[in-house]
Amino acid sequence: MFACSLWRGRTLKWLTRSERRLTDTCRAAGAVRIGCASGFWGDTATSVPQLIHGGKLDFLVFDYLSEITMSLLTAAKAKAPNLGYAPDFVQAALAPSIHDIRRKGVRVVSNAGGVNPLACAAAIREVVKKADLDLKVAVVTGDDLMAHRSCLAEVKMADDGSTRALPKTLHSMNAYLGASPIRRCLDLGADIVVTGRCVDSALALGPLLHAFGWGKGDLDLLAAGSLAGHLIECGAQSTGGIFTDWHRVPDWDNVGFPVVECSADGSFVLSKPPKTGGLVAFGTAAEQLVYEIGDPRRYVLPDVICDFSRVLIQEVPGVEGGAVKVSGAKGFAPPRDYKVCATYMDGFRATAVCPLGGPRAAEKARRTAESIIKRTRRVFKHLHLEDFTAVNIQVLGAEDTYGANGSNKDAREAVLWLAVRHKDKKALEVFSREIAPAGTGMAPGLCGIVGGRPRVSPVLKPLFFYHPKSQLQLDIHVDGQWVESLSEAGPDTPEQEVPPEGAEEAPDADLPGGPHCYTLEELAYARSGDKGDSANIGVIARHAGLFPYLRKHLTCSVVEEYLAHLFPAGTHDAVTRYTLPGINGLNFVLKNSLGGGGVASLRSDPQGKALAQMLLDLKLRGLPDLAPLLG
Repeated sequence: MFACSLWRGRTLKWLTRSERRLTDTCRAAGAVRIGCASGFWGDTATSVPQLIHGGKLDFLVFDYLSEITMSLLTAAKAKAPNLGYAPDFVQAALAPSIHDIRRKGVRVVSNAGGVNPLACAAAIREVVKKADLDLKVAVVTGDDLMAHRSCLAEVKMADDGSTRALPKTLHSMNAYLGASPIRRCLDLGADIVVTGRCVDSALALGPLLHAFGWGKGDLDLLAAGSLAGHLIECGAQSTGGIFTDWHRVPDWDNVGFPVVECSADGSFVLSKPPKTGGLVAFGTAAEQLVYEIGDPRRYVLPDVICDFSRVLIQEVPGVEGGAVKVSGAKGFAPPRDYKVCATYMDGFRATAVCPLGGPRAAEKARRTAESIIKRTRRVFKHLHLEDFTAVNIQVLGAEDTYGANGSNKDAREAVLWLAVRHKDKKALEVFSREIAPAGTGMAPGLCGIVGGRPRVSPVLKPLFFYHPKSQLQLDIHVDGQWVESLSEAGPDTPEQEVPPEGAEEAPDADLPGGPHCYTLEELAYARSGDKGDSANIGVIARHAGLFPYLRKHLTCSVVEEYLAHLFPAGTHDAVTRYTLPGINGLNFVLKNSLGGGGVASLRSDPQGKALAQMLLDLKLRGLPDLAPLLG
């Protein structure tokens, strides 16, 4: 393990003879059906009954974790040692349906363990005991590196490969594990598997490894299984949720959650339970494919490096609510390192949200914010406190989030978003007290403070680095007892040529032009997501014939100019573009565009959720008549 800690564990093998007999039984049953009931901590629990009773499932998976969630769970565990997991999973998802899960023979996999998977498993065992059932609960631990902090003097950064010392104010540190420990738990007969941090797609890939016996060298199959997991990992986002054409999606109140039916050859069909709302179509699946990815030719996971650039998505006719067949993923040898997400303390933050009404509401909101900051700074000088380290003023309703592209500066209703950061908690307590006086001493029409006096909270910044798999021990626990130690690092896989990073196909220079102008929304679907302080916007042509025009006219420079207000001053080459010809798509990665990202950002959209919607307003000019391709 680490240099300062010796251990003797077992290297994770892929299948023993007895395990192969087990997977042979699963193979004989044909396709494996996996449903995802949660895309984040806080998702609706109404998904569980619909999937159990209408999904015809073999496995039910729950994804709860993000970088922000890990920070929140770490803070919860610091307050109480029996916390640090997603309690919703135990009480709202499992407990009410535990008898149905047992009766249907559905096996459950979740990363709800957060930073305390053993405590999560203990709570599950109490639910099982209370229900008088016999269910085996297994746990994967080892992703938490905080106990080994002293052994990590310097780490290799994920963004630029440089070597750097860890911050002194380190708060959390978790490796993104792969699917093989989950497979091992299932091989041992677990009915419910709980993990800490792992890549989201591993929740589905683990059951597929267990069911089909795919080996470490079956790289295309591993990529296909990872793609299946990627498409369902965010719950209803692949079944019509946050779809560009939201007006086409029926019954949000009963939106169906995703089910993938996977075959041993890696092919799979994405659908949802019958008699549920939502929509499964090419556009909904394609948007999810590009969600939160970088280079589609090098989507790096612990088990395999995936090439999704040539993936095909084909609608299956005659299926209620829609279904798509997905194929074409290609896999390459996995990395030798884990990616690790660490968070560290970097001062404090507070946010005031105040609605205002009446004429010149936006102007009133802006002057109110500036006056509050000016008054607070005067108090800081009197108390010998330093200045704010960051201030962010946005007037929502006046389209401040659109930057220079905003067009509603004369709104009669506006919401002031005033967020600040400071090294000293005491300073922000002063700021918090100076918000309410604006209601009597500043602009007319200030309606109140949403949520009351702003709460001061710590700023937790993310930090991503690499750590060798060979130096990390993973542990398997079953029914509260340690069973074995293992490592995901095994013999090197055969060398394969991985596509070069950033490979880009040249646009067609001979495309005809014309006098016509179209908004991007007329030509494409789009979805945005985040990774730390960077965002991505995936754009998919509505018709294959439109793709060459997108490649020619929607360039990096066009996107960077349109969204220039997102980037720090002086930023150059902030946007990188990748192509996905399989789905006629483009993926734009926007570097350092989220103001720190997650809980470190002071913006109203710290995860870039609205960026794709903003880009859809972009007007592309100089095009020929494309009406015949727009349907």
